[in-house]
Amino acid sequence: MTLPAFITDSCARAHPSWHPVLEKGIRAVAQADSSYLAGLEKDTFLPTKNRLFAAFSQPMDAVRYVLVGEGPYPREESASGYCFMDGAVRDIWSDKGFSKPVNRATSLRNFLKMLLVAENTLQPGNTSGEAMAAVARAVSSPDSPYIRQLDELQQAMLDQGFLLLNATLVFRKHIAPARESRAWLPFLQTVMDALADNAAASEKPLPVLVLWGKIAEKLTEIESVSRFPQVASEHPYNLSFIRNTDMQHLFGSMGLFRK
Repeated sequence: MTLPAFITDSCARAHPSWHPVLEKGIRAVAQADSSYLAGLEKDTFLPTKNRLFAAFSQPMDAVRYVLVGEGPYPREESASGYCFMDGAVRDIWSDKGFSKPVNRATSLRNFLKMLLVAENTLQPGNTSGEAMAAVARAVSSPDSPYIRQLDELQQAMLDQGFLLLNATLVFRKHIAPARESRAWLPFLQTVMDALADNAAASEKPLPVLVLWGKIAEKLTEIESVSRFPQVASEHPYNLSFIRNTDMQHLFGSMGLFRK
């Protein structure tokens, strides 16, 4: 089977250590549904600009966490190929709190608020209005220890070993993400199997699997996933995510908001 050009072009942008895994995973998708890739090739989907496998930008050996979200943002500029990293967001802050682009991206906004609570910058019961304005003022000071742009947060997460993955790698307006995600399960199984094999070969611990939302939790249907340490939560578009103590415990010591 010859892979479509949009697949091979996207693979070329991933780290070389992932190339054979990505190809094997895509072939598994095609084997499970022989019409899926052809249909995708003829359709319009996000992300664009060969960013389909952008999440696989770092070496496989560097992966310590696999963060799985639902799917790409439903806006072309926002769909970056990394889960929850909104490509339309540059500046995180405004003088009143988060910037307008952050507030537009509900899931990202709640994730950032959870991080601020986890790092004891915000109190769990006071994460809006005056409290956010106070943080924004602290960020704007010349000696502020806080990061100011989203690409700094993304790099901090990559440095911690996060694979920022979505349960479905594409978004199409006319197909529900839950339905789309079923086509990608064979791909995700290949990825998880490769991570398990790599950990065994290098005698390293298995990466921690972080599942956000019901679609992400479908990964537990994959046999090899049961071997991974796991932590799951509601999707960050829920306000309750901000106060999720499991997430606060996981992220609290990472200092992702600090330079």
